[in-house]
Amino acid sequence: MKTHMSFATKDLDASVTFYHTLLGVEPAKQYKDYALFLIDDPGLELALSRDADAPAAGGAHYGIAVDSADFVRNMIRRLSQAGLPVDIELDETCCYAVQDKVWATDPDGRRWETYHVVAEANERDGSTETCCTSGATNCC
Repeated sequence: MKTHMSFATKDLDASVTFYHTLLGVEPAKQYKDYALFLIDDPGLELALSRDADAPAAGGAHYGIAVDSADFVRNMIRRLSQAGLPVDIELDETCCYAVQDKVWATDPDGRRWETYHVVAEANERDGSTETCCTSGATNCC
């Protein structure tokens, strides 16, 4: 089973570069107005379509749950080496779990988190985090 997602993007080339970095694979198909990423782990088909009128993404975010803190640290390195701005949260409590995560934003404003749950927690958020508060864009 795979999840299929399709995003409209104003700048297909920039989006292909972003998703190549985030997902670690080349697109399986790429044309002047379309690209398709096929990923086995996690099972994902991600289609990108050029649309000059694509609205800016808002509100929602997307996540990739991974099995180790090392994977998160490697993602931090990969995104940073590609020159992408990242938000890093290590050993922070969010949504009843202690997590390590890195956030990156695609060219159309879609926020992506790559995260590893370190442990379950009895509280929703830590005392200094803004996770899941009103207006937060980086919610679990």
